Amino acid sequence: MAAAAAVVLCRPRDPTFELISISLSTFHFWPLAALDIGLTLTVHATNPNVLPMRYGPSTVSILDGDAHLGTACHDTGEQPATSCRLLHLPACLDGVELAHHARSILVDSTHRHMELDMAVEIAGEAAVFFWSRHFSVRIDSHIIIDPVLLRSLSRRTAPRCSSTSPDYAGLLLGIS
Repeated sequence: MAAAAAVVLCRPRDPTFELISISLSTFHFWPLAALDIGLTLTVHATNPNVLPMRYGPSTVSILDGDAHLGTACHDTGEQPATSCRLLHLPACLDGVELAHHARSILVDSTHRHMELDMAVEIAGEAAVFFWSRHFSVRIDSHIIIDPVLLRSLSRRTAPRCSSTSPDYAGLLLGIS
């Protein structure tokens, strides 16, 4: 019975990622050239495993409706066991796309209500002793911000996890 409890407690589990905030890091307007806007996305990452996890590089897409406004990149990393960490992802908005959607952005600014969607897929590996569980977490976030103050008014995050290796503990003990 104790061995079964140890198997259940130590089996690899999928991490969680949640978008916490968006902040303006750079804003440059170059007449006749471009608009350069940099954002910092703050993501809360949780590793529930008893050993560290590794994850690969990923790219966050920032969308306004169907328009791709910019991207944020996350490098390969590792997170300690049973820990939470804030990841600060630098993002760059595409000045040309912003110019194409300037009218709707200005309207949103006057109403102080702008809706953005963000999507990212983070893949990695959570290993516990002889188990190795490859995971892929897709996070779709819908955020309503105040475009004047860049303050988050509300956010909804929908993570979807998929594991690419079998959960042997769950198969042995009839749990998932």
